[in-house]
Parts: sequence; structure tokens; C-alpha cells
Amino acid sequence: DEGRDPQPPDGHLAFPRCFHRRGRGNLPKQILLPCEIEDEVPVTRMLSEACGRRVTLLTPQRGAKMDLIRLANKNAVEEVERATSHEERQSKLLEALARMLAMEEAPRRIEAYDISNTGHTDIVASMTVFVNAKPLKRDYRHFKLKDMAHADDYASMEQVLKRRFRRYLDGDEKFGDLPDLLLIDGGETHARVAVRVLAEAALDIPVFGMVKDDRHRTRALISPEGEEIGIQKNQGVFSLVGRIQEETHRFAIEFNRLQRTKRIQGSVLDQIVGVGKKRRADLLKEFKSVKKIKAASLSELESVVPKNTAQAVYEFFRQEENTPAQPEP
Repeated sequence: DEGRDPQPPDGHLAFPRCFHRRGRGNLPKQILLPCEIEDEVPVTRMLSEACGRRVTLLTPQRGAKMDLIRLANKNAVEEVERATSHEERQSKLLEALARMLAMEEAPRRIEAYDISNTGHTDIVASMTVFVNAKPLKRDYRHFKLKDMAHADDYASMEQVLKRRFRRYLDGDEKFGDLPDLLLIDGGETHARVAVRVLAEAALDIPVFGMVKDDRHRTRALISPEGEEIGIQKNQGVFSLVGRIQEETHRFAIEFNRLQRTKRIQGSVLDQIVGVGKKRRADLLKEFKSVKKIKAASLSELESVVPKNTAQAVYEFFRQEENTPAQPEP
């Protein structure tokens, strides 16, 4: 690692690090110990059998090998200090956030939500999760909004949160961990929507809206009662909230674009006689895009859909290629 002392040369490895770095099946010929151990003989035999060759344990008292012991110990101490310092910084950061929000305990798990839409279509939402101030991407979730006649951020947020916490109450393991803090992209009305949903679910979780400035950058947090909490006085907290808001927005936008692309692709396939909702889904699942469907051979298409449908798809795109372009007026 950058800034680290060089590692001991091959063939020598201080004992405390050997199992972590190399594993029992790939040990050096000599292992240097900082002190003698009582079970040296059986340990030596066990390691030699695991490697299929002789492994020697040495406890140097001076010289170059003793220098390697000191080097390994020094690196180990630095690694512990580095990890501890980082954990302490994250802990203090979350404690500072808790004080700003008048929370009794630092929020270990934070969930954030954002809505994204293209006009009245492709309305989606994102849920991101930060644990100990770091993104936990395996817990991220997307939502496609159901039965929405038009874009309505408040109704959309209400639906998403109801679905999320209903899944928790139903025992869904994918939604099994409750957050210590909810951050909603939006103002006090968005936050009030979340409070109402939580009350209906008999859950008590602090909620705050993430407010942006005129340049669409994070400015502050706001309570459901309309109290604005300035976070810029603490650069660490300000940076964390900004990062959460940007990540949640990015995740929502990406899913929105994906849904829009699928809808556009689907509209092309809908023009082909014999391609209904199921056939369209089968084709897109196999080939991933209309471009690849268009480039597929007849036999490749027949491996996914019935022969008559495959023939219709194949001829549709070939006919499209052979259609002369209309002259511009």
C-alpha cells in the first residue's frame, strides 16, 4: 500500500500475518515468530503437512530476521491505528448528525428515497442505504410506481414508503432491517407524508427532508414541522448528506432511464404481428435490446419464440432495412 513499509522478502514471513495474507496452503519455507510458542513441534508438523513440504518456525533474537519481525509489528500497529481512526471519524460524524437532528443515538443505518419520472410516464423511486456512513449497495431497492394516472411526488412517495414498510411488517427478509433515520429528497411536505405512513405502520423513525438550493445542490435538512437545520457549519455532515442525496438521485435516474428504454424498445416490437406482451418480454430477456434482436438470425429467434413469430420478427426488420428513405421535402 502507498505509504507502507516494504513487505518482507519471499521466503520469510512474520507469523502473525502469514495466515491472513497467504492462507495455510501457500506458506513460505520459514515463518518468523516474535516469541517462542509451547506447541512449536505439532504446529510445525501441521503446517508442513498442509503445504506438502517442510516449514520451519524461527524465533530470531537479532540480525536481519529480527528486523523483519519489527517491521511486521510496525505495519500491524499502523494498520490497526488506521482502521481505528477511520471508524472513530465515522462515529463522530454520525454523532454530530444526531446532535443536529436532536436524536438520542447516532443513526447507524440511514435510508434515503427519491422519485424520478419522465412527464406522466416511467414514474420510479429509489431507496439507498448507508450503514456507518458508507453505502450498502446490496440493500438498495428500486420501485416502479403502480396505478399513477399522472406525476405526483407526494402520492408517489406515500406509495413507495407504504410498500417498503409493508414488506417489513410482512416479514420480507429483503426489507427486514429498519432504518434509524429516513432522509427524503424534498421539503417538509415530503417529510410529513413519510411521518403519516410510519404512524399508520406504528413505527417511530425520525424523518427529515433533504433540501436543495437554486443550483440543485444540497442546502439543508428540514423537519416535518418545517424547521430547517443548517448543516453547512459541519463540513463532514454536509458532505455526507450531499453524498447521500446525490447517490439516491443517481440511482433513481438510472432506473428511470432503463424503464424508458424498455418502453421505447417495446413499442417497436409491438408493431410486429404475432408479438404480444409475453413474446416481447421473452425476446428482450434473451437478447437484451432491440438492436440485438434485429441482428439475430432466424434460427436464433426460433430458439426463443415459435417459428411463425420468429419469421415475422425476422422479416419485419429485414423489410425495415430494405425500405428506401423518404426524400426530404
